[in-house]
Amino acid sequence: MSVSEKTPITAPITAPMPAVTKMVTTSRSPSEVTLTDGDHNPIVEKVLSQEMGSVDSGSRQTLDLEAQTVHAEPRRFAFLRYTIFTLYRRLFTLVVCANAGVFIWIMLSDQKLLPLVNATAANLLACGLARQPLVVNSIFRIVLSVPRSAPFALRRFASKVYHYGGVHSGCGVAALVWYIGFVGLMSRQYWTSPPASAAETVGFSAAPVALAYIILVLLLAIIVVAHPTFRMKRHDYFELTHRFSGWLVVAMFVALLLVFAHEISQAQGQPLGRFLVTLPAFWCLVLTVLAIVQPWLMLRRVPVRAEVLSTHAVRLHFDHAVTTFGKGIQLAKHPLRDWHGFATFPDPTPGGSRGRPSFSCLVSKAGDWTADTIKNPPTHFWKRGVLIYGFAYSMRVFKRVIVVTTGSGIGPCLSFLGDDSRPELRVLWQTRAPLKTYGQEVMDLVHRMDANPVIMDTDHSGRVNMVPIVQRLIPEFGAEAVCVISNPVLTRQIVYELEARGVPAFGPIFDS
Repeated sequence: MSVSEKTPITAPITAPMPAVTKMVTTSRSPSEVTLTDGDHNPIVEKVLSQEMGSVDSGSRQTLDLEAQTVHAEPRRFAFLRYTIFTLYRRLFTLVVCANAGVFIWIMLSDQKLLPLVNATAANLLACGLARQPLVVNSIFRIVLSVPRSAPFALRRFASKVYHYGGVHSGCGVAALVWYIGFVGLMSRQYWTSPPASAAETVGFSAAPVALAYIILVLLLAIIVVAHPTFRMKRHDYFELTHRFSGWLVVAMFVALLLVFAHEISQAQGQPLGRFLVTLPAFWCLVLTVLAIVQPWLMLRRVPVRAEVLSTHAVRLHFDHAVTTFGKGIQLAKHPLRDWHGFATFPDPTPGGSRGRPSFSCLVSKAGDWTADTIKNPPTHFWKRGVLIYGFAYSMRVFKRVIVVTTGSGIGPCLSFLGDDSRPELRVLWQTRAPLKTYGQEVMDLVHRMDANPVIMDTDHSGRVNMVPIVQRLIPEFGAEAVCVISNPVLTRQIVYELEARGVPAFGPIFDS
């Protein structure tokens, strides 16, 4: 499921059923789950795929669901804690405050111009590295190496590593602030003669000043389109502006640094080369360029076998690499247009050419790009960089996890199959016509995660509030955490309702 094309559910979630309901798994068939009212009158029957494993012929598992209401009251200040002061925002604030302290110290010192350009370049480097696939994979591997025997508080904190985007955005805003200070100081030295007592007495030409203001406009444009509201509503425009403006900023900043260094070195009577190699901003820019170029050096047009599951979903099979638990892939039909990220999961049997290992991703209809992919299945896709760890990998630190998902969110959930030592899972999946939409093989994969999943067909039951069901399952299953993968609105809603009541719940955020 493309993150950029999830369709939010804006209408309130209601449960069109009697006040007291039960989720019953009966023995008449290992592939049936029935919703009944308090008198065991069937409301709707959801047909599931054949279960992977044995079922006791005499077993009857019942999950009471009283009035579809949440019994526990939210904690005090839950809205502030889990909506305003999220870890993403705390990381953002920490980065900005640290930069602000250094900024004030530099502005009070005699030497200002060179520290300002160095700090700008350093923040641009940190901003880029926070999105570099190799760096992201390293962060996930290091932070989530916490063993499951570690204290729960430590594992819970480590599992929020997917909020690292707060560092990316914080460094981006900090770079803008540093750069505004640099441009302002350089402009003052251009328009006025600096005092003879100043530590930096360079009179700049018009060339670096003009370059500096062009870069400033581009930086402002990048920051504006990165605002969450614009990003969610106009994701394609955000992506293209962010990518090409970012490239242009780095290229022009390299040019500005060379012109700037030439005029500074001349004023100080130093060779340009010697001045550059002693300037931290130069090495920061070198690393920034390498971080940007590296994924594009791995740009490839790879074959894909498209398996159309229905008019609503397609399963894409690849064999150019081997995936593991929690990794995703970036795909595009044209390398310079919009890219879409999808979670991957290994195929149970080799699906590649000549029997090579293969992996899959599920694409459901959620926009023009996905609709065209289903209607006109491609034979090739462009991919760049390496497979990158995503949100689901953060669940590996827990022992028992309840997976809550809707629609094609089951695709990212299937990435759990890439780890033989995965946590014990309980799956709660709400979707329309699951067998018809996603096919028997996907249903079998779901049963490999959980031999007895709770699957609700919304074509028959309508949308059901899943929070009470989750609250009932937690003590029965002994779950340590709840993993929620749905559209952005519903994910935030479920995660908040659970966390506000003390349940460790996690879900992808807009920047994960």
